[in-house]
This record gives sequence, C-alpha cells and structure tokens, in this order.
Amino acid sequence: MKRRSFVKSTIIGGAAVTVLPALSNAKIMNNKTAETEFYELRAYNLKDDAQQKLVEDYLKNAAIPALNRLGVKHTGVFTELKPTGQTKIFVLTAYNGLNHFSTIADSIGKDAEFKAKGSAYLNAPATQPAYERIDSSLLKAFTHFPTLTAPEKKPRIFELRQYQSASEAAGKKKIEMFNDKGEIDIFKRLGFNPVFWGETIIGPLRPNLTYMVTFDDVADKESHWKDFVMDTQWHEISAVPEYADALLVNKITSTLLVPTAYSQI
Repeated sequence: MKRRSFVKSTIIGGAAVTVLPALSNAKIMNNKTAETEFYELRAYNLKDDAQQKLVEDYLKNAAIPALNRLGVKHTGVFTELKPTGQTKIFVLTAYNGLNHFSTIADSIGKDAEFKAKGSAYLNAPATQPAYERIDSSLLKAFTHFPTLTAPEKKPRIFELRQYQSASEAAGKKKIEMFNDKGEIDIFKRLGFNPVFWGETIIGPLRPNLTYMVTFDDVADKESHWKDFVMDTQWHEISAVPEYADALLVNKITSTLLVPTAYSQI
C-alpha cells in the first residue's frame, strides 16, 4: 500500500504546518474532477486596526488572486457583525478535494506576484506581527451538500454555526440527521440559503460540525429560525429518540458575520 502525506500550510503565509492523514492508492485528479470539497476555515485574531488592514490587504491583493490562479473559485472573507473589541477576520476557502488542497502550498511559493504583493504580511517582523494568532480548521463537505454554494451578491449577513458533540459517535449521528434524514432539505426549503456544511477533520473543539447560512438582516434571521423550530418535518426528525439534541449536541456557537467588499462568498 502506498502512503502519501499531505502537508498543509497557512492560506499561505506558511506560519503553521499540519500533516494530513495519509491516503492509500490516491490518484492524481485535476481540479475539474467532481470530488467532495474540503474547506479551510480560519479566524485571524487581531489586536488593532493596523493588523486588520495588513491582513485584509494581503487577502485582497495577494492571497485571493493567487488562490484563484491555482483553481480556487471561492474564498470568503468576513468580519464580525458585532465584535467585542477588535473584530476577528474569518476566511473560508473551498478546495476541489484533498489533492487540490495539498498542492496549494507548494505551488503558491513559486508565484512571484503573490510574494511581491503579499510581502508586507509574509515578512512582517516579530516586533510588529501581522496578526496575533490564527485559528484554523480543515473541514470535509457533507455528502448531501458536497459543494459550496455562493449566494447572490447583495447586502446580507451570514451566520456561522458550530455544533459540538460529546463523542465521535454522537457527532456522526448528528451528521446523519443532515445527510440522510432530511435536515439539510429543511434549510433549503425554508430559504436559509445555505453556503456549506462541513465536518471538522482537523482543528480545535472536536468533534464538531460547522455550517453557514445567510439572511437579509438580523430580523430576517430571527424570522427564519422561528419558521425552522415550528416546521413539521423538523419536529418529525427531532422526535426520534436517537436524534434528540440532548444526546447529540452539547454546545452550539453562532457567529454573525458580514462579508468584505472583496469576499468571493
């Protein structure tokens, strides 16, 4: 059995490296091949406006154009709707599959335009770092929602939700509700405009799943969630004893986000 290690770097600062689990007998596939998507979701922790500008300039002028040249179609960049102190910058990047994901770090380092336009960020000194820390996770798209769907470009807010489970088995059972029992279809039918669903493969606070939905504004969000909790199909699914939230989910976090002007999501 051949084993291949996939090495992951930052979006492409190279600040942190994570070795992905080896895949046996993997075939090299081009970026156009239909394949389950993988996502990197990161949050930049910042201390001031200067860091925020440096990171945003890097993303807008260097990272996103370079990723696009390498076949990444969607990189979303968001700030918090109601931050406590300095906002975090959330970045969601969609890869065509693990093969695509694994080539980015090697390829981007050869991109002269990327290195030139991202120089201030990439070469920021330790005395004036570009950010405080990056929280990063690798997620695998759900089988019932295998590709990211970018919403129509118009003023809107995004809700990023994470469901944490007390055990891997409980986490898999919750994913089963979305994939096999129709929970994703409820979100679609009720007009939540879902962007992605992903299981966290590498990252903090595992086991967890994360997804993103969109609304016109906060009032629209509240209205949609009222419709959801009153939905007949949802009551039928959640009434099954093995799918009770008390068994499958022990913490839910919700973060309201707004896209930057240059966000591709």
